[in-house]
Amino acid sequence: MLQRIYGTAWQTEEQLKAYQTQKEEAKRRDHRRLGQDLEIFSIQEDAGGGLVFWHPKGALIRHLIEDYWKKVHLRRGYELLYTPHIAKAELWKRSGHLDFYKENMFEQIKIEEEFYQLRPMNCPFHIQIYKDRVRSYRELPIKFAELGTVYRYELSGALHGLFRDDAHIFCLPEQIRGEIKSVLDLTEEILSQFGFQNYEINLSTKPEKAVGSDDIWHKATEALKDAISDKGWTYGIDEGGGAFYGPKIDLKIEDAIGRKWQCSTIQVDFNLPERFDLTYVDPSQARKQPIMIHRAIFGSIERFVGILIESYAGDFPLWIAPVQARLLPVTDTELPYCKQVLARLREKDIRAEIACGERLSKLIRNAEVQKIPLMAVVGPKEVEAQTLTVRTRHGGELGTLSVDEVIDRIETAVATRGIL
Repeated sequence: MLQRIYGTAWQTEEQLKAYQTQKEEAKRRDHRRLGQDLEIFSIQEDAGGGLVFWHPKGALIRHLIEDYWKKVHLRRGYELLYTPHIAKAELWKRSGHLDFYKENMFEQIKIEEEFYQLRPMNCPFHIQIYKDRVRSYRELPIKFAELGTVYRYELSGALHGLFRDDAHIFCLPEQIRGEIKSVLDLTEEILSQFGFQNYEINLSTKPEKAVGSDDIWHKATEALKDAISDKGWTYGIDEGGGAFYGPKIDLKIEDAIGRKWQCSTIQVDFNLPERFDLTYVDPSQARKQPIMIHRAIFGSIERFVGILIESYAGDFPLWIAPVQARLLPVTDTELPYCKQVLARLREKDIRAEIACGERLSKLIRNAEVQKIPLMAVVGPKEVEAQTLTVRTRHGGELGTLSVDEVIDRIETAVATRGIL
């Protein structure tokens, strides 16, 4: 009888201990367990394996991430889009997805003698909006961004589709290098807000199944190399790892315990503009073909939140913590004052709640287990002085503060992405 045995080998005792420590940390940080314990999300098998149900706290975290994403993109000159979840199959044939990506697409749906396809990607839809009217060279670059759901046929447990942050840039040939550098800058800005500072960069080249000439692929690949060089980043080469329509940059982030996760990708595409006959009017009134850049920073939002849960061990920074402050009345007598304070905090968009009905020691313990950043104990003295006795997860006891002082400290920490 055969038996499979797994093992690892290490050059030193220190390397073995580091590996064992990382395994224990990974178990402690498992997003599936923490997601359930902290009531962030669940996977409901009755609905289907791998499908994420966002609970109220998880939905709030996702809202905060999406809101930040939208604001930073609008500041960077992107325009937000919403597009349909389904389109005629002919659109996906023209884009090449049916030829090169069919195994990752769901079966077609027949509606009134027409075949429709759930979208596996957003790019053909953004192209349709670009084509909706004549474009001038003066308008380029045009930057479309969308937080949109995509549908991909993948094995259970390997879902990388679902809700994605997609953007497409239509630009002039001479703008490619600068636009890719701008995307890399934006990627670095956004990821750093979540504590990710260390990256692994890979440049993926032409795969066996691809569209477009070798000359087009060479130009696109060189543009990506130049932009990485402009950032001063080192990178590796993933031979044959590009998308069927163009080469790409893949960026892996390093989490708090040294693991690397694939998130961001940037792809130069000379092919879809040709397939869809995209044009702009140049200074001589001639029709020219724009260059298209595909890019995602988070990739799948579901997957990115899972990475965040594990990197933070569920202890979210104040700015995206679903509950920022919890008021703990010693007895029910203090409840009316707590409700007044709660109303003031919420007026300032501070995410606060009241917990009561248990012994104070248990209320504090529950807040610690649920990783609440700030606890405010309210007894008779606090009610009389109109104050709060504050304790934070990372700063310990802050003492007795006025409500205005608490609000100021929370607002400052949120604005600076700091801790209390």
